[in-house]
Amino acid sequence: MSKKKKDKKSFQASPDRDGGLSKKILDIFKKQPEKSVDFHYVLEKLKIEDTKTRNKVIRLLGQLTAKGQLKKVDDKKFQFDAVEDFHTGIIDMTSRGDAYVMVEDMEQDIYVSNKNLNHALDGDEVKVYVFKKREKSKSEGEVVSVLTRNKTDFVGVLHKQEKFGFVVVASSKMYTDIFVPNDKMHDAKDGLLVKVRLLQWKDKDDSPKGEITEVLGVPGEHETEMHAILAGYGLPEQFPPEVEEFANGIDTKIHQSEIKNRRDLRDTLTFTIDPADAKDFDDALSFKKMENGNFEIGIHIADVAHYVQPGTILDEEAYNRATSIYLVDRVVPMLPEVLSNGACSLRPNEEKYTFSALFEVTKEGKVKSEWFGRTVTYSDARFAYEEAQYIIDSEDKHIPAEVSLSKKAYDVQPELVEAVTTLNTLAKTMRKKRMQQGAISFDKVEVKFHLDEDNNPQGVYVKTSQDANKLIEEFMLLANRKVSEFIGKRKPPKTFVYRCHDEPQEDRLEALNTVVSKFGYNLNFQNRKDVAKTLNTLLEDVKGKKEQNLVDTLTIRTMSKAYYSTENIGHYGLAFDYYSHFTSPIRRYPDVMAHRLLQRYLDEKPSASESEYEEKCKHSSEMEKLATNAERDSIKYMQVKYIQDQEETEYKGVISGVTDFGIFIEIIENKCEGMVRLKDISDDHYDFNEEHYAIIGRKTKKMYQLGDEVYVRVKKADLVKRTIDFELLGSVEEVAIESE
Repeated sequence: MSKKKKDKKSFQASPDRDGGLSKKILDIFKKQPEKSVDFHYVLEKLKIEDTKTRNKVIRLLGQLTAKGQLKKVDDKKFQFDAVEDFHTGIIDMTSRGDAYVMVEDMEQDIYVSNKNLNHALDGDEVKVYVFKKREKSKSEGEVVSVLTRNKTDFVGVLHKQEKFGFVVVASSKMYTDIFVPNDKMHDAKDGLLVKVRLLQWKDKDDSPKGEITEVLGVPGEHETEMHAILAGYGLPEQFPPEVEEFANGIDTKIHQSEIKNRRDLRDTLTFTIDPADAKDFDDALSFKKMENGNFEIGIHIADVAHYVQPGTILDEEAYNRATSIYLVDRVVPMLPEVLSNGACSLRPNEEKYTFSALFEVTKEGKVKSEWFGRTVTYSDARFAYEEAQYIIDSEDKHIPAEVSLSKKAYDVQPELVEAVTTLNTLAKTMRKKRMQQGAISFDKVEVKFHLDEDNNPQGVYVKTSQDANKLIEEFMLLANRKVSEFIGKRKPPKTFVYRCHDEPQEDRLEALNTVVSKFGYNLNFQNRKDVAKTLNTLLEDVKGKKEQNLVDTLTIRTMSKAYYSTENIGHYGLAFDYYSHFTSPIRRYPDVMAHRLLQRYLDEKPSASESEYEEKCKHSSEMEKLATNAERDSIKYMQVKYIQDQEETEYKGVISGVTDFGIFIEIIENKCEGMVRLKDISDDHYDFNEEHYAIIGRKTKKMYQLGDEVYVRVKKADLVKRTIDFELLGSVEEVAIESE
């Protein structure tokens, strides 16, 4: 009996028994699964020359073939025997150091433990071998090769030793430091925040080798951290001198010869409504009463494409940036200031070249006719959102000093008051119709800061959309939709840039239903319209309740991500069959492309290259994602900076996330989010309960669940890591009882 067991074991080529040789052999085949090679190739790769090990390799090749891991192609050649188990996907690292590979056509992501990452980093495109497939269980695999690095430039703190250094990257998704030899240090000082370029990562090395390319400054200092956020995503800050020089040399005057080629709308009542601190005004509205009782409404957009011509270094720079970036304390524009804040900005009392969408609209908000083309306009007035909201609320022409942008009281022309109030009424009608057609209503909540002259946060507040914001939004949506329809319905089809938004995935809807059902909400997901109606009802029902922010956040996460493409699938969230971005060309490159293509087709020219524009769409989507991440990081940094001065302060918060190592708490009054680590909760040992999105005490059975309100005390705020640690004081009910 024991002899049989011994024989069986001797047949298995385990890594322990053969010194890992069988794994090394398999790795050679895994890295090139479609290639067949003979044993001489294997010997050469393993650098084996002695007869004893050579014979062992031959024997192991036979054993691996017998086990079905390799197959013989002919008498001399072998090949990996599981080609169908190889997939290409994108690495998504977790904060624990393991990862998932997202494969486009697979429902479930492939789990990869840290030991099987084989030097893959977050966002890398990799080839992964799936070695474990089970029903009702996650697929597990191993990265066999990194096909494309997501990024090679990283930001971190330099720690110098005598003859080398290493850079520690402050990201929960970066599981390794970067080794920097002395000759690649370039005199960078110990403890500074630096930008480091990854040069190589040999199989045998624990860490990649890198070179310092830029010193950013002292960690924690405001300018250093803002610069580091941009550098960490590979985003630009300054324009190259040659681009600035080119932009400054553009003729920005309004010429009569050009006006002759445009529709002249300078005599039509026109105005802008923007944030109080805005400097670039992409869009303006015009309003005219028609003899038949309808209204002529114009949406006038800065004609950026007139100044930014294809093939120029200015256009190349704008395309590479693809979007303006809005950090807490600054804007990194897509275009140089001479254009973004000057020639292209629709400033009051100035003539501007514009691209316009004109609509005849009935009192019931129905569009009777449309016209698109290049125009010249004159803005009669500029309103901040607060001023426009005051006009909407009061219908009064007198703007008081406390509302006024100039901090001085003034009177608005009566025709402007009529225009704003009428457009608001029409916008509400149009919005209601959109909701009835299946659009989903997300009221945007923006975290804003009161900054002093040194950019230190003195306060945090939340800004929500009011009627004035929704007025502008509704007419921008109208222009974007109608332009998209105008091109999208043409026969034969024309290449265009669409803003696409897919339907939410069923598993995400089910996950949302699981969470909200714990608060007593029942969701109906029978068909597309039911989904939209149900979500709108949910969003309305939670308003003002403790779970509102949680439900709002989870519902947004349920949605697919919007993206740019030449292949139109419609926009699910807006319930539009056709939708494009046309209204913000100063800050978005896809809008510039839309302007060019629209003019091309108005001139009856043939369709543009689909493949060329699809590539540009993908680039724009990727840059939008990076800019959004940078903007979020700047908000997080400023929140940490604000809360740093609030250590030992107690706050009421809501549990916004639950993991097996801690719970995330979002402070209700300022939206700052931090963590309470399970190991720091002293009254019991708490376990993570995934089914209930909760942690539960082993002895007390006390439960803290997603959405619960709790009191916390600020324990520590780390500016460099951009993290906030809280001490849990207890649930709202517990704290109330203790204080009685």
